[in-house]
Amino acid sequence: MKLNTKALRHLSSEDWRVLTATEMGSRNHELVPTPLIIQIAGLRSGSSVHKNISTLAKANLISKMKEARYDGYRLTYGGLDYLALNAHRKASTVYSLGNQIGVGKESDIYVCASPSGRQLVLKIHRLGRISFRTVKANRDYLRHRSSGSWMYMSRLAAQKEYAFMQILRENGFPVPEPVGWNRHTVVMDLIDGFPLRQIRSMPEPEKLYGQLMEMILRLARYGLIHGDFNEFNILIEEKEKTSAPTEANPDPEPQIELVPTLIDFPQMLSTSHKDAEFYFNRDVDCIKRFFQRMFSFSSDEPGPSFADAMAQDKSDAKRLDVEVQATGFSKKMAGELEGYMRFVGVDGDAGGVADVEDEDDDEDIDEYTANSDDDAQVPNVEQSEPTNTGHTRSDLASEMTVLDIQDDTASISDFTIPMPEIPTAPSRTRKPKTSAKASSGFAI
Repeated sequence: MKLNTKALRHLSSEDWRVLTATEMGSRNHELVPTPLIIQIAGLRSGSSVHKNISTLAKANLISKMKEARYDGYRLTYGGLDYLALNAHRKASTVYSLGNQIGVGKESDIYVCASPSGRQLVLKIHRLGRISFRTVKANRDYLRHRSSGSWMYMSRLAAQKEYAFMQILRENGFPVPEPVGWNRHTVVMDLIDGFPLRQIRSMPEPEKLYGQLMEMILRLARYGLIHGDFNEFNILIEEKEKTSAPTEANPDPEPQIELVPTLIDFPQMLSTSHKDAEFYFNRDVDCIKRFFQRMFSFSSDEPGPSFADAMAQDKSDAKRLDVEVQATGFSKKMAGELEGYMRFVGVDGDAGGVADVEDEDDDEDIDEYTANSDDDAQVPNVEQSEPTNTGHTRSDLASEMTVLDIQDDTASISDFTIPMPEIPTAPSRTRKPKTSAKASSGFAI
């Protein structure tokens, strides 16, 4: 679905409480009963909650289920988006939101900015979007597993990606800097580069090929396999590199160096995984095929193989797969996410999707239109003819709109509007004893 922030400015504090109450009730209910929403929200007037529910439903943040047996509502992906954006706003992680710059099979990518003006990327995981019909045909998966909902799996995917980016960044791997995580969203640094798939020619492809193979081996040395290591998940930056002066060339000209950055980590797994060899070999083969097809380059060496990776000296290397589990992303969570992905046929860009047909059978699952093949101009690197005008890093900020919530008359500065704080709910000095008992245990 498309991210639409227009309703953010119109939500009151009571609307946010009701939206949060719906999310809390979704933990144990596929369809949250209206009385339970009223109870969790803890507002004085139950009748006013119905007005809040109507406001949220009109904005498609919550919705009713067709042919439901009782009166209730469920949280939509739009509602989850709003809750995540509001959390990032409160944490001063995201100040303004720009255009969509990428679409994955199960994620959306937006450019955004921090309060200091730092340009960032907001990645929204949307598991279940293109696999909807597959899951719908096998409802038992969701019926017998309360942890099998798409929103829960999207949250696990985002949590896993953030955890792996943190641990990889700390150990010197070329990955974007993780800035924040909340629910199904991850905020990371904006890489001033282009996907490898957009590049059509380069002067010395063997150098980049060697860097990528070394990266695969180094990941394995630390106990990790990316699982989706291909031209879609490798960003290439152009950086100037000046050689040391010599007698023959006392003033050398700077050379352009291609620097790869690895992205997309929900498929990453441990070298101890039962299918580790399969995924390691698939990562290697993906790079080999791409360089052969695009640059007509084939290495004289057959490797690396999984046996070579396991034979590396690991005396000074950490087991990052173990460290990630220690940070909170447990083996149980990894098993649930892996089981879901296997069930719906999502196997990364190098794999396939069991059923990519999409129907408008659900109010919160919109038609999926992939525009990830839109190319942008890459200086000094020959490309195929672009199909759409891309955005450069310099002009992205001018197109951002702030997550404005209340003030229509806020002053405009550098194409951004300061976000006022969301007013808190009015304090309640008196509360009936029965109402207090009913709402005990629920905190917002």
